[in-house]
Amino acid sequence: MYRVMQLPPDVDTRELRRALWAHRIGHRITEDDKGQTLWLADPRQQEELQQLLVRWQRGEPLMPKGRASRLSSLPTSSLLTPLRLAPVTAVTLALCLVVFATMAVFGDRVIAALAIVPLGVINGSLAVGSLVEAVLGGQVWRPLSPAFLHFGWMHLIFNMLWLWYFGRQVEALQGSGRMLLIVLTAGIGANLAQYAAGTVLFGGMSGVDFALLGYVWLMSRRAPASGFFVPQMLVVFMLGWMIFTMTDMAGAVGFGNVANEAHLGGLVVGLALGWYYSWRARRQR
Repeated sequence: MYRVMQLPPDVDTRELRRALWAHRIGHRITEDDKGQTLWLADPRQQEELQQLLVRWQRGEPLMPKGRASRLSSLPTSSLLTPLRLAPVTAVTLALCLVVFATMAVFGDRVIAALAIVPLGVINGSLAVGSLVEAVLGGQVWRPLSPAFLHFGWMHLIFNMLWLWYFGRQVEALQGSGRMLLIVLTAGIGANLAQYAAGTVLFGGMSGVDFALLGYVWLMSRRAPASGFFVPQMLVVFMLGWMIFTMTDMAGAVGFGNVANEAHLGGLVVGLALGWYYSWRARRQR
């Protein structure tokens, strides 16, 4: 990252940040005792960034014309702002919240309906159906639906934080279609990886989160002009956490019931997509 300028601590930079993402300028704004520091990911975008800064300081419109006209009908403070800026990310997050609330009301019936295979209790024992038979029978949602199941507040909150952090970046830089592709392929890929390991009762959006991590990281490394950025320490932390949960030590401190294969499967999908789309971006330069 390249340091651009120091801003006062009380300056509202939200409009500037939205404009930078809309113009696909990779950046980061950090805060310390001296104020806010604007960093640029790709120095080749320095001139474009400076032009936006001048317009921002003058109070002029910053958004690209097409996007500005689409967004002008809603106020900045509208509750619909997340939906218009990152619709796939917002809808995915909302579905997770709705499913979590529904589980609190209807309990195991929701889990049985959304698990990767049909589940039931026969003579006091858990009865497990077949994924192939379920899909052929019309239950086509099952390869994806476990991603929307969460089994506790902490599980839900952390998965939603990473989904929002990475998802907004993908949609701002490459559009909602790309984000939808990642959610679907990574969600199904992660679930199938966990199912192949012999587990039928699992859930969570963490496989998609790890796919987004791999995708954003690889795009930032192989195609820096794309504007993607992820702090290296965040990459180290998330990969370190994935490795930690695979060890016996994780079980000893209460983190033994983790869908490790789903994490790994999602990461592989994200890296594969990141490699392909970064290769396309390099060819188009």
